[in-house]
Amino acid sequence: MLEINGQLKNIVSELNDVLSKKYENTSKMEIKDIRKIINENVGHIRKCRILSNDELVEYANTGGIVAVDGSNNKFGGAYPHFIELYQGLAKNSLKDHAPIIEVDFYTPLYSERESEIIDKLSKDNPTKTEIDAFIKSYKLSCIELKAAIKAAKELNPKVIMMDGSLIRYKIECADKWKSLKEICMKKDILLVGVVKDIKTNIIGTTLGEKEFLNPPMNFLYDRELLYGVLDVGEILIPEKKNTPKYVEGLSSLFIRSSKSPMITGVDILSSQEPYLKEMANLVYTLTPENSRGIPLWIDIIDKEVRISDKLMLGLLDKYLDTEILEKLFVSERSKRRM
Repeated sequence: MLEINGQLKNIVSELNDVLSKKYENTSKMEIKDIRKIINENVGHIRKCRILSNDELVEYANTGGIVAVDGSNNKFGGAYPHFIELYQGLAKNSLKDHAPIIEVDFYTPLYSERESEIIDKLSKDNPTKTEIDAFIKSYKLSCIELKAAIKAAKELNPKVIMMDGSLIRYKIECADKWKSLKEICMKKDILLVGVVKDIKTNIIGTTLGEKEFLNPPMNFLYDRELLYGVLDVGEILIPEKKNTPKYVEGLSSLFIRSSKSPMITGVDILSSQEPYLKEMANLVYTLTPENSRGIPLWIDIIDKEVRISDKLMLGLLDKYLDTEILEKLFVSERSKRRM
């Protein structure tokens, strides 16, 4: 076994000390005190409930629940000698509905194919790195949105549940996001985003402004401040004035949907806000008690859509000419794996 370098031990210990000191004030706070402050200044903590079998049957009878997720994988070396594959999957909980799959690829060696995407980049004289990052984020969001749009048109579900925050789609692929939103509103399809990797700092900012955290700690993210604070099955709905997403046409809440102390976010269109608590109930109902806090149906789609390294290499090896593969995409690092 490789011996751990002494310097690595020291640097990790240093990191632990720095982070422990940074979060010292909040770590010492009693959970009951945090809950009281949040209830009085951020939003109300409430219980949600498990839906009955009859209620779940009603979802099935009115179109079912479509879960949507995307995946990407990269093969090759440094820019521009790599290729990235994208796959989006939308699948209904009703077994008689076939899954919807959308695919795409990207390589800087064929950048002329991406001219329409590059034109959407609202920045003068962007660098190659900026263009590359923009194309990648656009394509991943776009592939999921295309699958969701097709599902809305063809499957007519009651709910479309996206794996991630809805704000991401508006930022990264505004045109397709607009299309999906319009279709869902027209067909009365509830559009929901389920967010595990929460990056908002609504609570820290609000408490900092009201001087409940001294010194102000606007750097604190909601996932940190709410870690272990909510009980299983509890939700926190921040007041609209504290929620930047509301300005973007979205309503949201936080939920602890499993025994995991980490919270999950739930987004919905502001026009569908009356259904926000109902969607929290649905997320809670569909989430296994001992899971990471995500509805089982989304986890299933996540596994099915994933492009593994083995699949990636198999596709390229079979459908790309050997000379093209080796000359353009096989790096010295990947040769070690092959």
